[in-house]
Amino acid sequence: MAGNGAGEGAVGKVTCAAWVRRRDDGGPPGVGRLLVAFSRGATASSPPLIDILAFDERASALASDSEPLVRVVVGEEAADTPRAIAVHPGGREFVCATTKGCRVFKLVYEDFGIRLISIDATPLQSIGAQKCVAFSTDGAKFAMGGENGHLRIFLWPSLNVILDEPKAHKSFLDMDISLDSEFLVSTSTDGSARIWNISEGVPLINLTRSSDEKIECCRFSRDGTKPFLFCTLVKGHNILTMAVDISNWKRIGYKRFSAKPISTLAVSLDGKYLALGNRDGDFCVVEVKKMEVAHWSKKVHLGYPVSSIEFCPTERVVISTSHQWGAEITKLDVPPEWKVWQIWLVLLSLFVSSAVLFYVFFKHVRFTV
Repeated sequence: MAGNGAGEGAVGKVTCAAWVRRRDDGGPPGVGRLLVAFSRGATASSPPLIDILAFDERASALASDSEPLVRVVVGEEAADTPRAIAVHPGGREFVCATTKGCRVFKLVYEDFGIRLISIDATPLQSIGAQKCVAFSTDGAKFAMGGENGHLRIFLWPSLNVILDEPKAHKSFLDMDISLDSEFLVSTSTDGSARIWNISEGVPLINLTRSSDEKIECCRFSRDGTKPFLFCTLVKGHNILTMAVDISNWKRIGYKRFSAKPISTLAVSLDGKYLALGNRDGDFCVVEVKKMEVAHWSKKVHLGYPVSSIEFCPTERVVISTSHQWGAEITKLDVPPEWKVWQIWLVLLSLFVSSAVLFYVFFKHVRFTV
């Protein structure tokens, strides 16, 4: 379980959360390479906040003391409360979307601690409520989709505009960027979905759908070998998850994993698992290779929609959030991801075994001339 504001005095509930993975070797001693960013809503006696906490990878939970490594005030009003967080792949910057616009923060690692400082990003500020924010995998691009249907894509960190489309949608529902950073998929509250060519800064195609279908959540595959786009599809009373071939943008097929409406979608960084959160507070995790449910978590958010879900970069763990109950950290009942040291250990074992067999063979075999 993650901190959600209960029993913590004046601070508010967690409104959104994200993993922060340090990519370099710098930083203070005793601070792990995996952190968690929590945004907290305003209360009668506390302004909106951002907390950075340490994550214990061995325990698959927040560090035992659960005290923030750093806390910063985002603003003075409830409207300043972050509604979504996008973390740069480098792990030092992240963008918070609010009802006013977006704020950019930078993590500064020092000898004896961490500081969180606000960065001036004028093009992102005072542009209204943003529903979706996302960095490309290479960290060179940043996209944002507004509640007013306005799509903006920037180069990062220069913030030079690649695309500025005020009428991309009626209102944004979801958005994602492909693994190669070439395409962006966006969905609208009216059930439509569009593909955009990021490099050229132009719309590419609208995904086809029938009159009784609504495309809602969307995520690109992440394993680098299967060029798929996953979308949740409402077709009459059926809640389906479909796969689209991104080479031709045609449907490959679809499958039903949950009878309840899906509220959020996520893909693990290695592309092996797909998470679907529903509007009753449950979520399931699907093994992509088999397209079968590998894990169920019931009543994680006690009857309220799962507003976001995100896989841990290094462990089989997810953070899920809801507006009522804040954040929850759940360890998944699936096979763990292999670590680099485990791979090297297996290779070393194979090498030693081969050397032993080689020695035994040549010690006992007799050669005849």
